[in-house]
Amino acid sequence: MEFIRFLFIAILVLYIIRSLARLLLPMLFQSVVNKAQEGQQQQYRNQKAPEGKVKVDYIPEKKSSIPDSEGDFIDYEELK
Repeated sequence: MEFIRFLFIAILVLYIIRSLARLLLPMLFQSVVNKAQEGQQQQYRNQKAPEGKVKVDYIPEKKSSIPDSEGDFIDYEELK
C-alpha cells in the first residue's frame, strides 16, 4: 500500500513539474534572449566611430593579376 501511495505521489509531482516547466521555460529563454540582444545593441552603440573619422577593420591583401595556379610565364621568341 505504501509503494502505491509513493508511486502516485511521485507521478503527480513529476506531472506538476513538467507542466510548470512548459510554462516557465519559454519565459526564461525569452528573458535570456532579450538580455543578449540588449548587450549586443549596447556594444554596437559603443563602437560607433565619431563623425568624420573612418575606421578600417579589414585591408584585403593585394593579389597579382596572374593566379598562382598558372605557374611562371617566360617570354619567348618564335623561331622559324
